[in-house]
Amino acid sequence: MPAHYVNTQRQCGRSSSRFTGNLLLALLFTPLPLLAQAPPSEQSEPLNETNSRQAIPLVPEGAIWDSFHGQLNAQKYSPLDQINVDNVGHLEKAWEFHTGDVSDGSGDLPPTVWSATPVFANDTLYIGTPFYRVFALDPATGEQRWMFDTESSLEALTQPALKSRGVAYWEADEPSDNACDKIIYFGTMDAQLFALDADSGKPCEDFADNGVLNVNQWNNIPEDWPLSLLQPPTVVGDRLILGWAGKDWATSEAPSGTVFSVNARTGELEWTFEALSEEMRERSGTANVWTHMAADEERGLVYLPISSPSPNFWGGNRTEEVPLATSTTALDIETGEVVWSRQWVHHDLWDYDINAAPTLMDITVDGEEIPALMQATKMGFLFVVNRETGEDVWPIEEREVPSGDGTVEGEVYSPTQPFPTKPAPLLDQSEKPSIWALADAVSFGQCSALWDDLWYEGMYTPPTTQGEGTLAYPDSAGGVQWGGVAFDPVNQTAVVNTSHIVQYVKLFNRDDFEEADRGSGNESGYSPQEGAPYGMRLEVALNWLGMPCWEPPFGELVALDMTTGDVKWRRPVGASQQYGFFMPERWGSPTIGGPAITAGGLIFIGASIDAKLRAYSLETGEQLWSDQAEAPAVANPAVYEYEGRQYVAFVAGGNTIVKDQVGDQLVVYALPE
Repeated sequence: MPAHYVNTQRQCGRSSSRFTGNLLLALLFTPLPLLAQAPPSEQSEPLNETNSRQAIPLVPEGAIWDSFHGQLNAQKYSPLDQINVDNVGHLEKAWEFHTGDVSDGSGDLPPTVWSATPVFANDTLYIGTPFYRVFALDPATGEQRWMFDTESSLEALTQPALKSRGVAYWEADEPSDNACDKIIYFGTMDAQLFALDADSGKPCEDFADNGVLNVNQWNNIPEDWPLSLLQPPTVVGDRLILGWAGKDWATSEAPSGTVFSVNARTGELEWTFEALSEEMRERSGTANVWTHMAADEERGLVYLPISSPSPNFWGGNRTEEVPLATSTTALDIETGEVVWSRQWVHHDLWDYDINAAPTLMDITVDGEEIPALMQATKMGFLFVVNRETGEDVWPIEEREVPSGDGTVEGEVYSPTQPFPTKPAPLLDQSEKPSIWALADAVSFGQCSALWDDLWYEGMYTPPTTQGEGTLAYPDSAGGVQWGGVAFDPVNQTAVVNTSHIVQYVKLFNRDDFEEADRGSGNESGYSPQEGAPYGMRLEVALNWLGMPCWEPPFGELVALDMTTGDVKWRRPVGASQQYGFFMPERWGSPTIGGPAITAGGLIFIGASIDAKLRAYSLETGEQLWSDQAEAPAVANPAVYEYEGRQYVAFVAGGNTIVKDQVGDQLVVYALPE
């Protein structure tokens, strides 16, 4: 299969696998010698000395944070340095705001998943909620300036929870005295995109139908599900680039993953992009873009992280090459035409969607300045290419991978898959993950027995119908989640948080599937893949106490020198927590949500199960500050300056995939006045 040009499809947005380790019970009944076996894991590699490299472009000029990743280049970088390594320990809560839009799923409403990045623009902080309301707040006090209620139905139409990742902002190049020269956009699960005047919160009458665009009018199979607008649109110039989310693992035929470009002021459709051929769309579907995108306006390119085709774990209905699926694809912003594309998984059978916006960065490699793009992936791979051409920065090799075991009817297998040579994989997938002796001992060998019954021949071992199935590592939730990679353009340092989670997947013949005990949780359990000959089951590898069967750490923060592609340092991030008790931080935590970097030499991140917010030194990885939030902050933080004061904002909304703790808290920090 060609390394460069690709064409594909897929379903919708997913977070991480259920991870609810009941570690407390195990610890109470575990001998101390066994506890000593937990591996220490601090800095595994020393930090290289910070180099005084000259900053090349893509450094933000201002102190705004006006999009999902802070900037269109997805660097999540702030040039602010009022808060720095010397004073961050004095950081204090400036204000907090509670939306009231929260549900734990115990009542009449589904649970909420709130992953919205606060957007700072127009001297205002904007947030969108999983009850599909928008709030405009004073950035210094949290006082409400306006609120808009979409009055959307609070039904989990395509997801297991009510979900929102927030709002997008657009501003006219030449403002007039008219309303809606500045617009907030907000989407709903039932495929309605609202355009609101950023000053007043009133609908923009000139946008679509009195301020509301029905994106579902373009759905080719609307009876299956609406094109849920859970991720805010990517705003590029005067265009809104729209992806959408659907149902994972549900059907073999599904809505095709069309990307739409609409006019930011009028909502008029300007162009569309399809990752699947017309023929493929008749028997498959998706290969959509359910996460945010990145763009280089100077080069006129928008970069799409494209997901996998349907169904996710069987590909007998899509045996021909689908080169744009599970890829990063660069489109001409004006026309939507493909400029280049790189496929990162051939014939995807593992639900390895490209789930994060690529991070654009200018780096110096062997004395050459390169306009680069780094694509983080669920596989724990970081692919680095030239963002103008898609060509390798460091070699990306096609390597042989396991084939099937002959038990899956109609399936084909790609003989090779792309592997980056640099940076090295964030996770070691060459062998079965080591069994955690503690979890195995307290479950009387349950983990060992499970490992013996799971097939694994390294990365890309395909699904099977045999035994307990195939061990999946990393899992379909991903070694790297949709928070993506942050980048300091001055020091040319990239930072990424990664989860270490083991799952196992099994295919069931249709008759066997119908007879199975088909209990299902949030992003785990049984799913039908209707229309395919196989249903499937995906589970996290836990023992009967709920403990992970694989060795810690369960999550890490990793810093990389992008002039060499080498790791500077890595350390466990967060802590697993149950019933108010925190586990040792050397065990780390799975994470959802990404980091932000500042010119003050700091990394800010929430993301962990323990619902703590943290600041780390970019130079050493040392933790310098933390505070407790009311729920895991499964959203990217925002960094902004208002009236001469620097603030760091976190949304603490939680995600029932990792922990049954949800919240409605927006909490903002600053140095004492």
